[in-house]
Amino acid sequence: MMSNSNERQVSLLIIGLLIFMNFTGLNITILEPDGALYAGIAKYMVQHHDYWNMFADGHDWLDKPHFPFWMMAISYNIFGFTTAAYKLPAILFLLMGAGYTYLFGRRLYGEQVGRWAVCILLTAEHIVISNNDVRAEPYLTGLIIAGVYHLYRSQRTGFNYDLILGALFTGCAIMTKGPFALVPIGGAIAGHLTLTRQWKQLFHWRWLLAGVFTALFITPELYSLYQQFDLHPEKLVFGRTGVSGIRFFFWDSQFGRFMNTGPIKGEGDPFFFFHTVLWAFLPWSILLYAAIVVFIRKRRQAVEYYCICGGLLTFALFSLSRFQLPHYLNIVFPFFAILTAHFVLSLQAKGMLKFFRITQYTIMVIMALGILVLGFLYLPILNYYALFCMLLGLLMFLLLPRWLGNGSVALVFFRTCAASLVLTLFLNLVLYPDMMRYQSGSTVARHANQYFPGVPVSYWKVNSYALEFYLNVPVERYDSAGLRQAVAEGPVLLFTTPQQADTLQQQGYNCQLVKEFVQFHISKLDLPFVNHKTRGSAVDRRWLVLALPGKDR
Repeated sequence: MMSNSNERQVSLLIIGLLIFMNFTGLNITILEPDGALYAGIAKYMVQHHDYWNMFADGHDWLDKPHFPFWMMAISYNIFGFTTAAYKLPAILFLLMGAGYTYLFGRRLYGEQVGRWAVCILLTAEHIVISNNDVRAEPYLTGLIIAGVYHLYRSQRTGFNYDLILGALFTGCAIMTKGPFALVPIGGAIAGHLTLTRQWKQLFHWRWLLAGVFTALFITPELYSLYQQFDLHPEKLVFGRTGVSGIRFFFWDSQFGRFMNTGPIKGEGDPFFFFHTVLWAFLPWSILLYAAIVVFIRKRRQAVEYYCICGGLLTFALFSLSRFQLPHYLNIVFPFFAILTAHFVLSLQAKGMLKFFRITQYTIMVIMALGILVLGFLYLPILNYYALFCMLLGLLMFLLLPRWLGNGSVALVFFRTCAASLVLTLFLNLVLYPDMMRYQSGSTVARHANQYFPGVPVSYWKVNSYALEFYLNVPVERYDSAGLRQAVAEGPVLLFTTPQQADTLQQQGYNCQLVKEFVQFHISKLDLPFVNHKTRGSAVDRRWLVLALPGKDR
């Protein structure tokens, strides 16, 4: 493996820039639906000083565990109800995962593999997207690799702080996604010990102790579910009463989704994640596939099986599941990053080195074309700060040969990182901020905060979690009778559609248009919206209206 002072200095500089890159999405408006929903749930916790119960849409909410919401609530208490306060804990947990990826890669393969694995992880496309569209995955990505690392380290002695830390991170991962978080953690540890036939280590009493500590650490989650749902069988959840929060946590939310028998269902495709990896792990996806093939072919020479077992077992389980979403894969990206970094640094044959260069330069060209095509097709509003940052990344791309020499593996590798840096800066500083103008809920909230401070806004036949989060006052919900009574007592601000406003007008209300807003679900991008020439026909309209009693009332 190559190693020189220039390479190390360049890698540290690149890592610093990539950390900065992942923070550039910190103030981009929270994306609907999931991100804004989660942000609002944590906001409700803080506003009502109730950290045990979760509510959404005015009802008890049973879906995700509590840990990420507790982290958001802590951040809100420090920084207030802001976009950055919502995203900051997730990014910090992801960076913690990058730190543990370095530590684990260094332990397994050496310090250089650790550094390169961090670069791969921080540039993987869906990691970058998840740091903008924050859900549970950034938390889980950091917690799982941290749990594996400390449990791996705990094998040196019978009982030590690594065992407790491993159990703690495992418990927090379970309180983030449920018991399925045990699959990558247990799969990595048990898979390695089984394939290396370390039977005494596999059946060592420490794992029982780790299980006891993990069970202890998840008791806050179990208590929360028990007191909100199990103690109140009269509550209506998923359209029925008698729902057990603890049963949902251990069974319906996990095995129920896997077998598609739970209250939340999905449609599975066994090959979904095979083609998802191609874009989600860009610009390293082709190398990842090659690394896995080479690893399996040379498995008898492998020095460890933690990464291949933790990654592929989880990958296989997700592929067999009927409930599949692209961001599920993020949790095993640290394992994939280590495997890919080791593969790249092990390349020696001329044919493989040629494959590496052609593959990565082709991907770099595609990324550059992607920026140009998106820029000319979408026509976003540019800003000098974004242009400066992108030019800085481009300058880094051009200067790398002076520091690393022409033709080296390091040059191609770090040029790939620099290309990813420019692409992400374009997305985070130019494209996404411009697109968020079309998310009507957040734009309505900011307009109402400025021009109608302290005045509640009510939904009418529409919904927006972003409106609830960004509005400085609570959102009111009315049925027909409630709206009639509220309007009789005074004007009501309604967030609705033009069609519904016309219907209210026909029912005898006096609906005065305050402002019209454009609406598009940014999480479901399509070509008609991205193309500025057809965007007008692709967007919907939302109205903020002032509802008053009709003249004849």
